[in-house]
Amino acid sequence: MTTAPTALSTGDIVGFRTLHARLGDAIEIAVRGKRSAVDLVLVALFAGGHVLIEDVPGTGKTTLARSVAAALGGVTRRIQFTPDLLPSDVTGTSVYDPRTGDVRFRPGPVFGNVVLADEINRAAAKTQSALLEVMEERTVTADGTVHLVPDPFLVVATQNPIDLDGTYRLPEAQLDRFLIRTALGYPDVEHELEVLQPSGSAGAVVDVPTVSRPDEVVTYTRMLRQLFVAEPLLRYVRSIGMATRTDTRLRLGASSRGLRALVRCIQVYAAAQGRNYVVPSDVQRLAAPVLAHRLVLTRDAILAGTTANQVVTDAVAKVDVPSPTN
Repeated sequence: MTTAPTALSTGDIVGFRTLHARLGDAIEIAVRGKRSAVDLVLVALFAGGHVLIEDVPGTGKTTLARSVAAALGGVTRRIQFTPDLLPSDVTGTSVYDPRTGDVRFRPGPVFGNVVLADEINRAAAKTQSALLEVMEERTVTADGTVHLVPDPFLVVATQNPIDLDGTYRLPEAQLDRFLIRTALGYPDVEHELEVLQPSGSAGAVVDVPTVSRPDEVVTYTRMLRQLFVAEPLLRYVRSIGMATRTDTRLRLGASSRGLRALVRCIQVYAAAQGRNYVVPSDVQRLAAPVLAHRLVLTRDAILAGTTANQVVTDAVAKVDVPSPTN
């Protein structure tokens, strides 16, 4: 079935592109030379998903997450994940009030618009699992009562893939909750010199202005779901997913949920480029950040040095690109 035509006007697209650029410029006050990673975080925000930033220490992972929160406004919470952290420390717990004799729910730090889960892989599996419900369903269930978290709701998690002492590997179910996984890497020469300037604003999250409102983000998030995606593009996304499922280097290929996540992301990315329609290059740009962390390599592929990003890149190269006449 062909997707319904877009209900977005030129004014809607221009308004979103302006907001997207405004947020990106504000975040870059503290995070220099990483506009590509910043754009991916903003794609996840407006697609209604979450982000996992995976990189070595000192590259600005936490600064990026805090800068996004500062530019967005709303309620910001930070959770420092440690081995002794309990699930109730994340979601909240029911407490007895001796003055009234009532038991009431005390919300945990997960009740925020932007939640920074710092070094998420340093918490035990039972604590990591406390995020499963809230990341997928935007609710916390305590003593049979369902509590809604604020809207928008963005979890920005960080982890260090090098120092694995005292860490717990994120299971596939947890990784699948993240819409996008990205890395920052080291800055180029020009931007690293800016970072080294003693009087510069690099890393100064306090200098990041609030340039949006949570309700503005919610409005555009709902609006962008109507952006037109032609059926040949949907078939293109599915073909890439099928290519990963038949790849002998994988034990687990891209799921339907992963492909659906890719469609949501390309809608936002296209609008950020000023278009009210999706083109194949949007899919090619976002395929690896959205799909790679959902794939499971075989043991032989791991020993051979194969990466999930490489598998997605190969799948994209293998599939025929749809043309306007398709």
